Amino acid sequence: MIKKIYKRLLTFLYEIIYDLNMKGIISKQKMAYELIRERILDGTYSPGTRIVLDAVAKEIGTSSIPVREAIRRLEADGLIEYQAFTGARVAPMDETAYVQSLNVLAVLEGYATVLSASRLTEADFRRLREINEAMEEALEDFDFVRFGNLNRDFHQMILEKCGNDVLKEQIRQIWGKLDAVRQRGVWHIPSRAKESIAEHAHLLELMERKAPAEEIERAARQHKWNTATAFLHRRERSV
Repeated sequence: MIKKIYKRLLTFLYEIIYDLNMKGIISKQKMAYELIRERILDGTYSPGTRIVLDAVAKEIGTSSIPVREAIRRLEADGLIEYQAFTGARVAPMDETAYVQSLNVLAVLEGYATVLSASRLTEADFRRLREINEAMEEALEDFDFVRFGNLNRDFHQMILEKCGNDVLKEQIRQIWGKLDAVRQRGVWHIPSRAKESIAEHAHLLELMERKAPAEEIERAARQHKWNTATAFLHRRERSV
């Protein structure tokens, strides 16, 4: 009887210690992921920079295991690539992948917007209009960082109402990859920003008057396709 109790106690203690260790590893992994990601996006780590795992591990006070897991996540995000004999390096900015991601996002967000349309309340529409108006103010002030954040808030608010967690996750993953390009200063087209505000207003009008699902989906998709087109022709606009 005593042996059984002792054995159960040891098992219980082992599970607690294991759980604490795993939480610590996950916490360090998240810390490493956010540290490296932020440095890539703000330009501290430029394309081609080699990421030394041991140096990052030492900086955050951990082993190389959580850092290695963080690198794998960043590789999935498109921010890191592995090269033979050199290890992990900051990936170059892939403009083709950017356009392809926008095209996929157009389809996914179109569907998500249709799902969300019937779930948005009057208060939601009021808040979405406020966000879109704030975007216009940010554009007038040439505050493109604020404009980008508000744009994300606008689409995030619609996405949250779609009721499909798998769809949400897929869209957020693509958003993360697109941010990697946007925040690294690849482009900004003021004329596209103005068009985007008008397209938001049109999309809200369609959803508020309960337009046919096909019409809402088409408008949401076209919104993203217009962004892809503007990106492809940005050099022509700058001439």
